[in-house]
Amino acid sequence: MTKVSVIVPVYNVEKFLERCLESIINQTLKDIEIICVNDGSTDKSEQILEEFKTKDNRIIIINQENAGVSAARNKGIDIATGEYIGFVDSDDWIDLDFYEKLYNTAKKHDADIAVAGIIKLNKHNKKYHLKIEDEVVTEDTNKKFEICDVPEKSYVVNKIYKIEKLKEFNLKFEEGILYEDLIYTPQVLYNLKKLVTVTGVYYYYWRHSKSIVAQGKFGDHHEEAVKRTDEYFKEHNIDVSKLKVITKKNKIFGLTVFKSKTKGDTTTYSFLNFIKIKCSKKQKFSKKYVL
Repeated sequence: MTKVSVIVPVYNVEKFLERCLESIINQTLKDIEIICVNDGSTDKSEQILEEFKTKDNRIIIINQENAGVSAARNKGIDIATGEYIGFVDSDDWIDLDFYEKLYNTAKKHDADIAVAGIIKLNKHNKKYHLKIEDEVVTEDTNKKFEICDVPEKSYVVNKIYKIEKLKEFNLKFEEGILYEDLIYTPQVLYNLKKLVTVTGVYYYYWRHSKSIVAQGKFGDHHEEAVKRTDEYFKEHNIDVSKLKVITKKNKIFGLTVFKSKTKGDTTTYSFLNFIKIKCSKKQKFSKKYVL
C-alpha cells in the first residue's frame, strides 16, 4: 500500500502549476502517488501535467469536464490507494519534507489526522497563518478544533487523513458549492478521533488576485457555509465560541478606514490596514503596536 495519496485539483493554473508539482515530486517521502484531477482546464495546465508525468510515473492524471474543486477532490478520493490522503491546491506548494514528517508522526502515534502549520503569502508579504509550536496528541473534540483554529481556518490542505476512516464515515466534499472546506473540515475533525500536530514543516498558501477569497465576490455563499457549520456545531455540541471571529468595518467612499476583529477575549483594531492595536476585554488598548 502506498503511504500517502496526494490529490491535486487543477483548473487553469498554468502560472502556478509547475511550482506546485515540483514541491510534490521532490518530496523526501518517495512512496507517494500524485493524483492530478484536471477539472476542464482551458489553458496549458493539461500540457504541463503531461510533461510532468513523462518524468515521474507516480503521477496519475484524470481529465474531467469542469465540475468544481469538490468534485475533483472526490474523484481523487475514489481512486486513492494510500494509507493516508492529503490535498494540495495547484497554486500552492509544500516543504520538501512535508509528507515525510506528517506521515512518520501520524504512524508514531497511530493518529487519524496529522496537522502542519500554514504560511500565507502574496506578492507583498508573508506571515504565519497557523503556527504549530509543539507536538500535541489529542482525541478531545473541542481541543482538535482549537488546535486547527476552526472555524476561522478550516483548511483541508495542511493535513493528512487516514483514508480508511474517511471511507468509514463516507466523508466526501459537497459538490456544487463554494467554501466547501468550511463544511468538510468540521465533519472530519469530529468523526476522525486521534489528531497529532507536526512541528517545523509548512504548507504555503498563495493568495493571488484571481482566487475566490481575494476577489470577495461570493459573500452570500460564504454566509450560507457559515450558517451550515454553525448548525453542525450546535447539533454535535462543539464549542467554538472562543475561536469565532467577529469582524466590523467602517468605510468611507468604499475604502475600509477602520476595522475591528474580535476573537474570544481579544480585539484587534486596524486603521487603514496599516496600524494594528490589540487589546483584551480587561484593557482599552495594549501598548503593543504592530506596523
